[in-house]
Amino acid sequence: MTRFKARLHRLLVPVSDGHEIVTAAPTVPLREIWRRFWPYARPFKKQIAFGLLLLLLVPAIETAEIWMFKLVVDEVLVPRELAPLVWIALAYLALTVVGGLLNFGDDYVAAWVGERFLLSVRGHLFAHIQGLSLHTLDRRRLGDLVSRLTSDIHAIESFLLTGMGNGISALARIMFFGGALFYLDWRLALASLVVAPLFFFAARSFSRLIKETAREKRRRSGSLSAVAEESLANAALVQSLNRQGAEVARFQSENQRILEAELASTRIKGLFSPIVDLIDLLGAMIVLALGTWALTQGDLSLGGLLVFIAYLTQLYSPIRELSSLSNTIFAASAGAERVIELLDEQPTVVDKPNARKLGRVAGLLDLDAVSFRYPGADHGALEGLTLRVEPGEIVAVAGPSGAGKSTLARLLLRFDDPTAGAVRLDRHDLRDVTIESLRENVGLLMQETLLPDVTVRDAIAQGRAGAGDDEIEAAARAAGAHAFIEALPAGYETSVGQRGRRLSGGQRQRIAIARALVRDTPVLVLDEPTTGLDADARDALLGPLRELAQGRTTIVISHDPEVLEWADRIVFLRDGREVPELMPVELAT
Repeated sequence: MTRFKARLHRLLVPVSDGHEIVTAAPTVPLREIWRRFWPYARPFKKQIAFGLLLLLLVPAIETAEIWMFKLVVDEVLVPRELAPLVWIALAYLALTVVGGLLNFGDDYVAAWVGERFLLSVRGHLFAHIQGLSLHTLDRRRLGDLVSRLTSDIHAIESFLLTGMGNGISALARIMFFGGALFYLDWRLALASLVVAPLFFFAARSFSRLIKETAREKRRRSGSLSAVAEESLANAALVQSLNRQGAEVARFQSENQRILEAELASTRIKGLFSPIVDLIDLLGAMIVLALGTWALTQGDLSLGGLLVFIAYLTQLYSPIRELSSLSNTIFAASAGAERVIELLDEQPTVVDKPNARKLGRVAGLLDLDAVSFRYPGADHGALEGLTLRVEPGEIVAVAGPSGAGKSTLARLLLRFDDPTAGAVRLDRHDLRDVTIESLRENVGLLMQETLLPDVTVRDAIAQGRAGAGDDEIEAAARAAGAHAFIEALPAGYETSVGQRGRRLSGGQRQRIAIARALVRDTPVLVLDEPTTGLDADARDALLGPLRELAQGRTTIVISHDPEVLEWADRIVFLRDGREVPELMPVELAT
């Protein structure tokens, strides 16, 4: 049998071609999946218990409905008596109504619990992703993360709740239908159950193959989402390079790989289904033969035989479901493994257990022999850098690409911690204070202005929760943005578009300056604030930038001479170290 399964595996599962945009998640035991995700369902245990009660009542009604057919045959059709038909019809009508209400209740409770479970798990995973370190997120494909947040979490619900409900429902139906069979004729019932173990044996033989194809489908689905997200997010670049055809080909390539995984899964199910059908037919033939013999011997009425076959048909269905439930669970567990892998990813920067909360700081910055090396890098991004910035001082940091300027900004906001030395704010080591309170004191204006698809008003208000309309407008005026905002179709209620693409680069940057003004942090980091802007846009931005930096401890990273000019002093970096003044050609490198 082992040799047969190996040949079957080679036949049905395509061999990997090594093309892995998204790698497969580590395997996780089923009990571990249950342990990790059952706590999310525990708050709904009363509703789950009520739903299970409905699951038990539904097959009881179905059993009674089938029994009505026996009464019709034995008390109406065979004796040709119409009188009993009235009360049988009324009873059947009542059972149908009650059964319909129970089915509705069962479906509604299942949806109520399932959707709240999904809401809880999805919210927890999203919050977890938000807390991961930036370099951790940079290693992940955004499209794959979205896939894990959506379809993979839905698979967990299929594993934990739907799977449990289907299993209990199948057991209840087996209990009621099997009980009816034994009540009709226990010897015939025993004969009909001879084939039951064959269902479980067939399911067990195919379960590993189904689990492997399910994992591959999940991984390739994540790859497809990653390719689509990357291509659409960089549509301007793709079109400027005339790479539309290449991107379509790349997307189709991932589509083809999903097709291969889906076909492999279909081949397995296609072979599994006829085997189960043969087992089903074998059981029915045994019952038909023995039931006919019992009918001729007078041990069973015609109605009893017909109902027996009806019950048997209903009985084999839950047996098949129960035997294939492991396959369904294995398929759903593939999504759970991908979610668990992401939940097990821990941020590299976290609060200490005794971290203190910063109040509003004066803005004294100290870098004491700070070194930092990115994971896997051959050399450090910063090497023993010492720097002191007084409250309210504007210090420009300049240097060639790769000198460590942006790394310095990351350390000031504690996106990363130094591998040696210390960064202090008002003499507090940043590792000793809470991340939230630190970032309430340190603002960041980045080279790439990031704006969500919200209104202009909401984009500015992101700087501080509860900012009023007057504060928002005052910040927009100070940032030189009020005039162009008023000229927009809906003024402050105009949507900025995805990533702010309905605005020009200079307009986006002034919105970002207004957002920083509303935030009003005592320490400010400006990371290449004028890069990518034309001369007019840059000149229009210099005034608002000076306004923003006024009275704040400011680190401005730039190689723009006009920006460097209004700094109190300039620190030059090369290879992560402070050096004497650089030549202009070195700054532009």
